[in-house]
Amino acid sequence: MKGLLVAGTASGVGKTTVALAIMAGLRRRGKSVQPFKCGPDFLDTGHHTRVCGRVARNLDTWMLTAEANQSVLRDAAEDADVVVAEGMMGLFDGTSGDAETGSSAEIAKLLKLPVVLVVDAAKSARSIAALVLGFELFDPQLQLAGVILNRVGSKQHFRMLETAIKSSCKTRILGWLPNEPKIAIPERHLGLYGAAESTAVEIGTLAELAETHLDLDALFMLECELESAEGGRAARAAAGEKLRVGVAYDQAFSFYYEDNFDLLRKNGAEIVRFSAVSDTCLPHDLDALYLGGGYPELYAEQLSRNGQMLDEVRAFAASGRPVYAECGGMLYLSRSLTVAGGTIYPMAGVLPLSMEMTGGLVQFGYVTVEFTEDCLLGRKGALVRGHSFHYSRVATKPEIETSYRVQYSLSGKEELEGFHQGNVLASYIHLHFRANPAVAEHFVSSVRTAKSFRMVTA
Repeated sequence: MKGLLVAGTASGVGKTTVALAIMAGLRRRGKSVQPFKCGPDFLDTGHHTRVCGRVARNLDTWMLTAEANQSVLRDAAEDADVVVAEGMMGLFDGTSGDAETGSSAEIAKLLKLPVVLVVDAAKSARSIAALVLGFELFDPQLQLAGVILNRVGSKQHFRMLETAIKSSCKTRILGWLPNEPKIAIPERHLGLYGAAESTAVEIGTLAELAETHLDLDALFMLECELESAEGGRAARAAAGEKLRVGVAYDQAFSFYYEDNFDLLRKNGAEIVRFSAVSDTCLPHDLDALYLGGGYPELYAEQLSRNGQMLDEVRAFAASGRPVYAECGGMLYLSRSLTVAGGTIYPMAGVLPLSMEMTGGLVQFGYVTVEFTEDCLLGRKGALVRGHSFHYSRVATKPEIETSYRVQYSLSGKEELEGFHQGNVLASYIHLHFRANPAVAEHFVSSVRTAKSFRMVTA
């Protein structure tokens, strides 16, 4: 299997831009590119999907077992020509300062992906060789296949950097990208702007830069040595009537793990997308709703003005059909959302919560969730992993039941969360169903039971 992992010396060195350029360049050459993102990221995967024309997947050694990561890679890449994975943070950055747990390096070694290191060369000269040499020597077990220099000032600048690296390092140089504003992706509070926004980089520009400045032949020849699974994909959709799960998917809601959808489909669900921003009614014959995260605060006025959709969601919840919401979806189900500047927008009012945006991160990092009671996603005592990343908080909260005990990995803090009211379950936590596949199975089973009950009582 052809493949590589694009890593950085640190956050902000431009590894997303470099990864996208490689993807675009290989696609221009007619290659089928399967993209991956290391870590709990939804924004980079959107850009990957747009450039590659194939849905990007997440690899994560904290949330998922080694076997689950291997399965994610094998299944998604089964009919692709090449795998291109983008790392997170710096190559060796993970959940601690003395081990590789959760890092891009751990993923690269687990999945036998050669690493292409991105170095920000904007303000460097000979000192860049010391940086590359350090990464070259730090972990002898890691396959460092090459380096790409980003934000290079000119061809003359590149020649100086090339001379410095070749004089002191064994790692080959696989190309460079200029300091080109046209390929910079702007950022906001949750990360990069989304792939569907007008700021998205032109794929043609990325491909042209890759053809001009990167050694695409050498990059394509890199080998991922993970063996293919015997017999190909083993997952099969459950037999029986399909259950229609409506998924809010638009500019306001787009933070989902594609593997969550895969597991729901495997258990008999049909994923039906709709827009909470622009549609005026829900798709017909839905059996459940899944409202993911995103940027509802940026589209609060449009969401609040779309009274017909708010009425539809309220009526759906009142009908007893299951509703599951994560982060932004929970904001949408609340009574109101106060955005930056103090404007208050009425929301669906399904949950008795009032939410407000904050000036900084409220909770950040990996989490372990234990179900404290039987709920929409599982039985009491079941565990599943996910992550938290939000710039909002619950401003007012009357008495409401909870179904989660959440432990935050960075702070060690524990709290009761997972707000539960009748058939509605909402939380700030983005769960990865592959961390415990029984969650998807239980969700679909809960939806099927609710449907059967409605048919009996109708």
